[in-house]
Amino acid sequence: MITARRTGGPPRRGAAAIALLVVLVAALVGGCAAPAVPAPDPAPRAAVPTAPLGPADVGAWLDGLVPAALDRTGIAGAAVTVVRDGQVLATRGYGSAGPGRPVDPDRTLFRVGSVSKVATAVAVLQLADRGLVDLDADVRRYLDIDVPMPRGPVTLRNLLSHTAGFEEQIRGLFRTGPGGPSLREFLATDPPEQVSTPGTVPSYSNYGYGLAGHVVERVTGEPFERYVQREVLDRAGMTTATFDQPLPAAAAGAMSEGYTSVDAPPAPFEFARPAPAGALSASATDMGRFASALLGAPGSTPLLSPAAWALMQRPALGADTLGALADGPRMAHGLFDESRNGHLVLGHGGDTQWFHSRLQLYPVERIGVFVTTNSSGRGGADTLELRRAVTEGFTDRYLPGTAGPAPAPDAGTPARAAAVAGTYESARRSASTFMGAMNLLGQMRVAARPDGTLLVSPAPNDVRPAAYAEVRPGLWREVGGQRLLTVRTDADGRVTALGHDAAFTELPVGPLRDAALLGTVLAGSVVVLLGALVAWPAGALWRRRYGVVVAARPRTDRVLHGLTRAAAAAALVALTGWVVSVLAIASPGDVPLPVLRGLQVLQWIGLAGVPVAAAGVVTALRARAGAWPVTGRVLLLVALAGVAVVAVVAGLLLPSLTY
Repeated sequence: MITARRTGGPPRRGAAAIALLVVLVAALVGGCAAPAVPAPDPAPRAAVPTAPLGPADVGAWLDGLVPAALDRTGIAGAAVTVVRDGQVLATRGYGSAGPGRPVDPDRTLFRVGSVSKVATAVAVLQLADRGLVDLDADVRRYLDIDVPMPRGPVTLRNLLSHTAGFEEQIRGLFRTGPGGPSLREFLATDPPEQVSTPGTVPSYSNYGYGLAGHVVERVTGEPFERYVQREVLDRAGMTTATFDQPLPAAAAGAMSEGYTSVDAPPAPFEFARPAPAGALSASATDMGRFASALLGAPGSTPLLSPAAWALMQRPALGADTLGALADGPRMAHGLFDESRNGHLVLGHGGDTQWFHSRLQLYPVERIGVFVTTNSSGRGGADTLELRRAVTEGFTDRYLPGTAGPAPAPDAGTPARAAAVAGTYESARRSASTFMGAMNLLGQMRVAARPDGTLLVSPAPNDVRPAAYAEVRPGLWREVGGQRLLTVRTDADGRVTALGHDAAFTELPVGPLRDAALLGTVLAGSVVVLLGALVAWPAGALWRRRYGVVVAARPRTDRVLHGLTRAAAAAALVALTGWVVSVLAIASPGDVPLPVLRGLQVLQWIGLAGVPVAAAGVVTALRARAGAWPVTGRVLLLVALAGVAVVAVVAGLLLPSLTY
């Protein structure tokens, strides 16, 4: 589960609104630019000498890596466990779990976020192994709620591989107090729109895993939390782990505090919804036991039969539905393909507001690595970089190998690179509501370079750009790295999707939705409207002070001018309100429906001001008002039209207020 977050706040609401509007404009204008990067040799890296994979070296390596990262980034606390063949190679706790409480990897509980989905997938596969569910049947066979599926029936295989086609929905993902709807009520209330054909567009979905968990409830006849506790957590020997919210009394005292950074006060306990997508709390040691049980390590109780475990490792879908996206990393059944150095690596990350985790499994070597933090750090990518340093660093240190396929001699032509160049937006998006405005802030730009490589800004799951060289048509590999980019095209050769992670896809957007263009339009429009709203009273005061007499204008012209002013004010208030509301929702929080509907009314008033402003231009021309008045009215017309275009493209006028 992934959310944006807001920290702090200015003392005055008016100043906050203006500041937030400026932030949005700046993000739209400047967020798409990225510095150029050099083009190093794209040949695969050779293996480096391995360090001895044993408790002494792993422990020393972690002790040298993690504490320094905590000090550098301001992450309050972290825990790591590494297991092989059921034996603990290292289990470490670092930093603070709260005032006067050092992190204890055996006892301290962390919210593992979406790593919870791995346990949910295990529960579903257990039922499939027993013949109680069919992974390829219409999931509505097992549901007692109405989930519209206009693009096609969804299967459990789609849910486990994030290919059900649902749009993003974040309302109610996190609460800071008990109560709230049951799993069934959560899923039945305003389900997200299905925006793509099942099986064709990987798009991460918390709602989809909520449905999978509800199937477990329906088939077993007991609450999801009770079934998964008995059949997954207890069987794995996880003595501290629970999906319960609030925590049982025995576990509550062991729960780590959550922080934005070590400099901030502790945050309230997070209640995650839907529970199957992200409610698990566990210690690092217990997550090591979970990894060992999945891997079938000696001495552990298997969670799945050999056939079901083999199924969990296999890609859920193939080229028949995914097309060229199947050439890159694919979702298995509940696990991401995160292979590295030629080794099969399956994993899953998890993010709540405060906690950040990653679990990786090496099925062939029967190794498990788990890392978790209780805060994000001072920088936006701090916890991401720490988790990568542990997981990728472990593979590079102990399981070296080649980085991946080398580009073919005839690959990387400038023409093929030019065909991929453009602006892209995540398929994990809100397509039918005003939250589509959030998509504009996360666009990816792909530029073709003269040498036939691509510059991707920002690179997938990164804040920096990266270059990609073509391995073969439709498949590109990171220059100097191992990430892959797949390109799916239609019959006419036009790009329809970019794949970069097992459950994340980027879709091309047209020029009208380009954030850089929209940001420029919005910035110019806001400047004109603000200038006009300030100029009107300032001009009146100036004329009064110096006794300047202005010729009387026709009544119709005065009315049109007044209505244009009202529309300009409404448009600016609406924009400011949308920024405040979207940031509040993403923090996450709730915004009352009447407030959102009121913003839409103001936005419509701003839109209605476009023809009014156009009529004002006409009346000014007919009255021979002079060059400056006419120019001012034309600028107002253009500014109101610019805001209207942004509102329409961003989805601010869509009737649905579900988020």
